[in-house]
Amino acid sequence: MTFSASTAVPTPTTGAAPVRTAFPVRTAAALASSALLVSPLLLAGTAYADPQDGPKPPAAPAPPAKMSQVGGKGLGAPGVQVRLKAGAPKLPGPDQLTARSWIVADAESGKVLAAKNPHWRLAPASTLKMLFADTLIPKFHKDQNYKVKPADLAGMGEGSSLVGIKENLTYSVHDLWLGVFLRSGNDAVHTLSAMNGGTKTTVAQMQQRAKELNATDTNVVTPDGYDAPGQVSSAYDLSLFARAGLQNADFREYCSTPTAQFPAEAGKGGKRKSFGIQNTNRLLVGDFDIKPYPGMAGVKNGSTTNAGATFTGVAQRGDRKLLVTVMNPEKKEHNEAYREAAKLLDWGFTAAPKVEPVGRLVGPRSEEGDAAKVGADKKNVKGGQDHTQAALDSSNGSGGAWTAVALMGGAVVLLGILAAGVHRHWPLPDLVRGRRRK
Repeated sequence: MTFSASTAVPTPTTGAAPVRTAFPVRTAAALASSALLVSPLLLAGTAYADPQDGPKPPAAPAPPAKMSQVGGKGLGAPGVQVRLKAGAPKLPGPDQLTARSWIVADAESGKVLAAKNPHWRLAPASTLKMLFADTLIPKFHKDQNYKVKPADLAGMGEGSSLVGIKENLTYSVHDLWLGVFLRSGNDAVHTLSAMNGGTKTTVAQMQQRAKELNATDTNVVTPDGYDAPGQVSSAYDLSLFARAGLQNADFREYCSTPTAQFPAEAGKGGKRKSFGIQNTNRLLVGDFDIKPYPGMAGVKNGSTTNAGATFTGVAQRGDRKLLVTVMNPEKKEHNEAYREAAKLLDWGFTAAPKVEPVGRLVGPRSEEGDAAKVGADKKNVKGGQDHTQAALDSSNGSGGAWTAVALMGGAVVLLGILAAGVHRHWPLPDLVRGRRRK
């Protein structure tokens, strides 16, 4: 069964404009039964007991033994990578951080504070819409209007999340992007794709943009993140997409908007009505069982059968801005991806001055070439009396060994962290002060 990001949880309405839950999704059981739509990555590690004992549930897949080293050699190793200096707080244990893959990094400097399997290529769900937005937002002025054709809404996957776009009605580009970010509307994605020359053209442009951003783990099949064979990304790449998108003021506006009014059909007298929509990022707006995270300013969530729950968020505390990405928690509790993201942010804001980075979010090819080949210069970073967090509990089969980057003779090889380049630090404006509800 496929669930959209916009319908995975109930929508709170207290203190916000009236909200219409746009087309709840509880369908598409065919996806769960069709082997063609299940990534081989999710089938790895299947095991069964002796027949006399009955079959055991399939074992959780293990990460590849070797992954991309873009951004740092340690980022390609399975397990948790962290380098704690004296006085640094320990990471939450594997009972609290159950996601198959996660990363927490400084949004401006790109320094990776800690990560677990960040280059594991997994289904991204609607977090892939960050790449869609980063690719297409510069193409159309927000005040441009577009009349939706019936063909524009064709070809969406069964059970897609929708904001409620109607054919033969006119919408502004601004409205469409709010539909993409707040309700994860695949109908808004397909409308914008139609404006851009069609789905095939848009997918090709997204793939080219991923290549330009040095996001080497990503393969785009659909522009909306809907489950499709071969469609993968990684926590590392999703963080690259968020970091690039946040350089754009319109992107920042859309991903940080809690509520908005969305155009509806005309009522009596011909005057067009509207209905309320609310952002499905629960760390931004909260839910009945989770509070908004202090300083949260976006970015995008997702959920499908194949991907599980995925989330990339950016938050600010003081002058520090952190990016976190969480993919597919093994603990299937309500809002679990948000809870684990919040734990990583709490740790990151406290630990940032007391850890050695384990890698970095690389810049685009226009700044530093092909990161898979030359994006990591080997330089020794001299450390003081550093302490690594000891190997943590490795009993969680989904995460590989909880390991730390090894110290070698008082120095550690960190790939590219001190590499030359004036554009490695990407300043962001204040993300939280003065943000207004729409």
